[in-house]
Amino acid sequence: MKALIQRVNRASVTVDECCIGSIEHGILAYIGLGHDDNLQNAKRMIDKILTYRIFDNHDDPAKYGKLDLNVQQVGGGLLLVPQFTLMAKTDKGRRPDFGGAMAPDAAQVLFEQLVAYAKTQYPDIATGQFAADMQVESINDGPLNFLLEIV
Repeated sequence: MKALIQRVNRASVTVDECCIGSIEHGILAYIGLGHDDNLQNAKRMIDKILTYRIFDNHDDPAKYGKLDLNVQQVGGGLLLVPQFTLMAKTDKGRRPDFGGAMAPDAAQVLFEQLVAYAKTQYPDIATGQFAADMQVESINDGPLNFLLEIV
């Protein structure tokens, strides 16, 4: 399982010209699911995202600029967007190989379980829509981007 997380000032997902999810200050997380991923991996990923320290501590001048706080500590939002292309193999050729991505039906179930778990852990969760043509807008803060992996 992979998650590309971005610290954002705001982010939103639109499907068919309708905004289906948005956050203000927080994390935009693109989630890629592989063949061997399961609910245990999904829970570990959510726990890691929610506790990953990518925010400055403005209250402590000694720690400012040291990425000391997580999204929960700053009261930010978490926007989860399914993104099978994160699982692409790109080491050979000029075209991505998506053979490592979980089958769509199984991935949709696991993504929904991941979202359900996230909502039990933190109240400010928004999501994209599985298998939809999504338009994602974000104002990246930093920019700060990290690729997290759970194996």
